[in-house]
Amino acid sequence: MTTSAARTCNPEAARRPGGFTLIEIVLVLVIAAVIVGGAVGYMVYSSDERVLSDVSGEVELLAKRARTTSMLQQTPYALEFREGVVRLMPLAEAGSDETLTALGRTIGGERVDEEMPGRRSPVRAEYWFPEDMNVVIRRWNSGEWLTTRRNSLHIWRFDPDGLSEPVTLRYEVNESHREDTFHPLTASIRESEYAIR
Repeated sequence: MTTSAARTCNPEAARRPGGFTLIEIVLVLVIAAVIVGGAVGYMVYSSDERVLSDVSGEVELLAKRARTTSMLQQTPYALEFREGVVRLMPLAEAGSDETLTALGRTIGGERVDEEMPGRRSPVRAEYWFPEDMNVVIRRWNSGEWLTTRRNSLHIWRFDPDGLSEPVTLRYEVNESHREDTFHPLTASIRESEYAIR
C-alpha cells in the first residue's frame, strides 16, 4: 500500500505561521546592544590601562637595563627624565645640555662617537612618553611629587654595585594614573597602584 504526502503531513504544522515575532526580534536587538555597549565601554576603559601598562613596562625595562649595564661596565648609569622623554645614559652625561642625544654627543650639529680603545661604548637609549601623559617622580623618603614638565630635569642613578635610588613614578593620562614603586636592589617594580577612570 502506498501513502501520499498529503496524508502524512501534520495538519497543525501547516496552520502555524513561520518566522519570528516582533517581541523576539526586539529582544535579540536589545541583547546585542547591551553586548556591544559593554564591549565599547570595556575598550575605552582598558585603553587608558593599556597605555599606562605599556609606559610602565618600557620604563621598567630601561631601569633594569641601566642597572645591568652599570654593573657590567662598572660605571654609574642614570635615567634622565625630561619633559616627554626618559633617557638611559652614563651618569657623567646626565644633566648636560641639549646637545646630548640618545645616539651620542653632537658638536656643531655633527655626531661625535666617544669610543675609547679597550673600553666598551656607552649604552644609550630613550623612550618618548605619549603626548597627553604627565610623569611625576617621588624620591626616596620624600612626600613631594616632582614634575617633569616645564623644562625640569630629574636623574635616577644606578651604581655599579647594583643599587639604585628607590623612587616612585606616577604616570597620568586623562583622569587615570598608575604609581610604580621601584625596588632599589633589582630596579624592578616592587608595587603598583592603579586608578582607572
